[in-house]
Amino acid sequence: MTAPRLAGRTAVVTGGAQGIGAAIVAKLLAEGARVGFLDVDDKHADAVLRETDTGPDQLAYRHCDITDRAEVEAAVAALATAHGPADVLVNNAGISAYFDAAEMDESDWERVFAVDLKGVWLVTRTMLPAMRAAGRGSIVNIASLHARMTTHGMFPYAAAKSGVLGLTRSLALDEGPRGIRVNAVSPGYVRTQLVQEYFEQQDDPQRVEREVLGVHPMGRIATPAEIANVVAFVASDEASFMTGADVAVDGGLGAKFHT
Repeated sequence: MTAPRLAGRTAVVTGGAQGIGAAIVAKLLAEGARVGFLDVDDKHADAVLRETDTGPDQLAYRHCDITDRAEVEAAVAALATAHGPADVLVNNAGISAYFDAAEMDESDWERVFAVDLKGVWLVTRTMLPAMRAAGRGSIVNIASLHARMTTHGMFPYAAAKSGVLGLTRSLALDEGPRGIRVNAVSPGYVRTQLVQEYFEQQDDPQRVEREVLGVHPMGRIATPAEIANVVAFVASDEASFMTGADVAVDGGLGAKFHT
């Protein structure tokens, strides 16, 4: 029998209360890791805790706004007290954005970049010292297919996620000599609340969803668990020579030429 690929590891997942984040939490637990997750959605976080057949020594939650440095530092410290210093970090928390560039105001811009980019840096910044001290670590940043290609009506989400890829590359180069790997996973369309919000803000949601399914070579979009499976691999020692990479999990959509 194959041993769980993350046995003995301690992980922190941001945005772990629902969607892709909740699937990542479940997968890392199944792979043997102790997992702490951060979110601002206490209701869905409580549901994750109730539905998971494990105790606080294996799974812990802390309410945390990842755009607030003090909250991040307090939450990471609390999880380290519960589980020990983490050697796996999955920066999953994010928000979508649907703005007109000429009408969007500065507060909206700052909110998108605070969650989707600054928050990735703040959590990473807080956890890097322990990883450096241990001489090992694996950071997986959840980017997006929109970081490399995008569609109309997604401003400035693509810009923020492109920043996540730049951050990933820089950290991979800087932290590699310290034994810390940093990679990105870029999902395409996934059955989550964020994607459902995108459909619903269209004039004809059902037509748009049919069109989305129609352009996918596999004729469907992903489940959160399918993204979590890739994240677990990238986080594990099975991907020990992978750093600075961006792994597309998009059902072939990014390989397709559109006319």
